[in-house]
Amino acid sequence: MSQRVLLNSKEVNIILHRLACQLIENHNDFSNTALIGLQPRGKFLASRLAKILKEDYKIKNLNYGDLDITFFRDDFRRGDKPLEANQTNINFIVEDKNVVFVDDVLYTGRSIRAALTAIQSFGRPNHIELLTLIDRRFSRHLPIQPDYRGRQVDAINKEKVIVNWKENEGEDVVYLINK
Repeated sequence: MSQRVLLNSKEVNIILHRLACQLIENHNDFSNTALIGLQPRGKFLASRLAKILKEDYKIKNLNYGDLDITFFRDDFRRGDKPLEANQTNINFIVEDKNVVFVDDVLYTGRSIRAALTAIQSFGRPNHIELLTLIDRRFSRHLPIQPDYRGRQVDAINKEKVIVNWKENEGEDVVYLINK
């Protein structure tokens, strides 16, 4: 098994600020927009973006939450081990809001499909966009593309993208692992 660094801590930070600026360009003061991190891994990216938007770009009243998609996935009954649900934390109304789903890696698109179904439990958003740190271009099972992407990666065969966050693994780094 070999691994190489796709993004180091400095590059991750630069990308996060670029993504925050792109969000501001499209959503101004976020008065009608909500950031929703997809559990389990998208919540770290969404949390970091929310912090940057509030602290560095002075966005007030930012609606931010986490959405658990475990039981909305089309493959949740296919594994041998029981799945553990994550926590959904959405304490605002999504009805008629612009929602930005946030996930760390866009791979097959199945997580996003599950999120589209899960969000309906909280209302009908006006518009939904997708922000992802890593876009694995040649791996889609569904016709889903990000509106905002940090980096596009051509990972093929048995290659895997691993995103580590300072809050969880102690470092901000993205690896490409060849199994």
